[in-house]
Amino acid sequence: MPGPAPSPYEILSRKRAGEALGRTEIRAVAAGAASGGWSDSQLGAFLMAAAIRGLDAAETRELTLAMLESGERWELAREIPGVVDKHSTGGVGDKVSLVLAPLLAVCGLPIAMLTGRGLGHTGGTADKLETVPGLRLDLDRNRALGLLREVGMALGVATGEIAPADRRLYALRDVTGTVDSLPLIVASILSKKLATGAAAVVFDVKTGDGAFLPGVEQARELSRLLVGTSEELGVRASARLTDMSQPLGDWSGNAAEVAEAFALLEGAGPAETREVTLVLALDIARLAGVEVERTDLERALDSGRAREQLARALAAQGGETAWLARPELPLAPVERPLLAPRAGFLAAVRTRALGLLLVAAGAGRRVPGDPIDPGVALRYRARLGDRLEPGEEMARLYLRRPDPELERRFAACFEVAEEPVAAPPLVGERIAVSAPVSV
Repeated sequence: MPGPAPSPYEILSRKRAGEALGRTEIRAVAAGAASGGWSDSQLGAFLMAAAIRGLDAAETRELTLAMLESGERWELAREIPGVVDKHSTGGVGDKVSLVLAPLLAVCGLPIAMLTGRGLGHTGGTADKLETVPGLRLDLDRNRALGLLREVGMALGVATGEIAPADRRLYALRDVTGTVDSLPLIVASILSKKLATGAAAVVFDVKTGDGAFLPGVEQARELSRLLVGTSEELGVRASARLTDMSQPLGDWSGNAAEVAEAFALLEGAGPAETREVTLVLALDIARLAGVEVERTDLERALDSGRAREQLARALAAQGGETAWLARPELPLAPVERPLLAPRAGFLAAVRTRALGLLLVAAGAGRRVPGDPIDPGVALRYRARLGDRLEPGEEMARLYLRRPDPELERRFAACFEVAEEPVAAPPLVGERIAVSAPVSV
């Protein structure tokens, strides 16, 4: 007969000493987090020991699996073969999911995506979707399966039954200074992302100032861990590094980003967002073994078929059909241009700071439960490397009420220099189980 489960004291002592934990010990941590059997102080001690001493690949896999199995697993691919998913590590102005999901669905790739809310300086896809009147984002397995069969896509938010162990650990990471531990990041992301049971998932891992992990090497290591752990748990995966040195697309702000997504789905919109979407769509098709050419994807956008697909899918989730036919997405009424202080070139954008300022202006939440003002927005007129004349508009701010100090802080996020600069590549390497390859 198996011996008694190891105590929290024994597990914490071993990890503090730098020893690798086995399957039974890792599962005891996850079970204690989910059931309440471990106190916050014990879980906090585990997180700190894991962050300082590290978790090896086997520990990371076991923690991911234990957290995953602490709640529901939908196993959608058993019912809908070839269903896929996508995850972004977050950024400013990143509305790719709103374009990618209907584009894949209209090209024959079913997709189920549990989206997130805004976190820190990053916007949340769920918050953007909630600008659609009547839309229901609550999903369970049966509802997700019904939507996949009816319209080929399902968008929602994670239920309380998915990865309950992660819910506690996630909250504690924020107050214990362990947010940037790569193994803990991987276990948190995958315990939720793999719960739907997609056959394949692609990760959009951001780099640059607006990224959660700005450095390329850190982003590359996170990508390898995400892909490798997913593959070990039986899910085909790849990751793509994409740049967040400046906001993605022309707009940031919930209503404005939804409007931009609709434009992209009709063949218009900014080239940068379109390019990231197309690259990720081709990566997903490769993982799923579906023959889709770039020209197929471009035709789906330019013809408006992807726009019609999104309207059908959102209507199936309760969105008002009349609104979806003619969306009304008003911006906040106070417009303020952000002007170049002198002649030169746009040399840097403090993207993370812009995201935090948008939150402060009402476009995001400082604490859970805060209301969001969907009309607060920022439109970008200049991109990195652009030549600017004195007084030329770099961006335009839309606020609910005048705030000179906030406007000054927004303007300070754009740096103008005398010498031209080159923007980093928008799309970087693809990372799969084999060696990373260039675009």
